[in-house]
Amino acid sequence: MSYFYCEDKKIYYKEIGQGKPLIMIHGDTASSVMFEMLLPLYQNDFHVILIDLLGNGKSDRVNSFPSNLWITQADQVIALIEHLKLTNVNVLGTSGGAWVAINAALKRPDLVNKVIADSFDGRNLHEGFANNLLKERKYAKQDNNARQFYEWCQGDDWEYVVNLNTQALIECAIKQEPLFFKPLEALEVPILFIGSNQDDMCRKDMFLEYEEMSKLIADGTVCMFDFGGHPAIVSNAEEFSKNVLNFLQISL
Repeated sequence: MSYFYCEDKKIYYKEIGQGKPLIMIHGDTASSVMFEMLLPLYQNDFHVILIDLLGNGKSDRVNSFPSNLWITQADQVIALIEHLKLTNVNVLGTSGGAWVAINAALKRPDLVNKVIADSFDGRNLHEGFANNLLKERKYAKQDNNARQFYEWCQGDDWEYVVNLNTQALIECAIKQEPLFFKPLEALEVPILFIGSNQDDMCRKDMFLEYEEMSKLIADGTVCMFDFGGHPAIVSNAEEFSKNVLNFLQISL
């Protein structure tokens, strides 16, 4: 297993495939294992790089997550890119990882080629986010499938990780923390906003939000699937990968 150090802690990463570098960033309470079943769709065209963000998966644990975690987690992605001595990296983030991917590009556009932002709320957290999150996490802890997912991603201490993440996101919503390192208008690299109209874990007007965001930046593209749950990279796996290949200009 491969690790690098950031903030004096070990962060796990994995490399597979050849081609243009593509970092895939998991969402909150998940880890890089969520992408394992999707690798056959990407590893023949990309040098795929998976990361377990600090406090998740095989990476070292933390005592707490900051309320601006999606901004600070971008520093971990940047540290990984620098550790691997890469440039022109494509960054794909899903759910909470979408904010991380965008923030990495906002902070270091010199390292990032293009961004794919999948299944996230956009410029702010939707109304009722905190209450909905508390209800969703309470239900998930009692649901066998959700519990198995948490344990698959995090291991035996999954509940500790989930609780810390819940606390951070609730604080983020209550404090109305900025979700981006700088205004989205400052984004210098092309971005693909992608998601599903049936995603019940994101805002109901996600398509409109994506459209508004795409107008704010120099090079934004929107793709929405009519069907499928959260996140689109899983629920629409094959079509999603085709859109990624097209956006990154890889021959189909």
